[in-house]
Amino acid sequence: MICRKETMVEQKVTYTLEVNGKFIIIENVPARVCLKTGERFFSHETGERLQKMIWEDRKPIRVIETPIFEFA
Repeated sequence: MICRKETMVEQKVTYTLEVNGKFIIIENVPARVCLKTGERFFSHETGERLQKMIWEDRKPIRVIETPIFEFA
């Protein structure tokens, strides 16, 4: 499904990824979100800032515990 300009909205989203066995969560990231598919698009500047935040050794604002299950 292709998103059209009229189906895109600006929203703040939560960006998550795993790096070296650790999960990283970044909240309130600006993105354009497709109302049809939920796909998120980030500007070039936002992508660069996300990379910088991920690789810097910054102290997080909080830490959460996450349960892990194996699909077997």
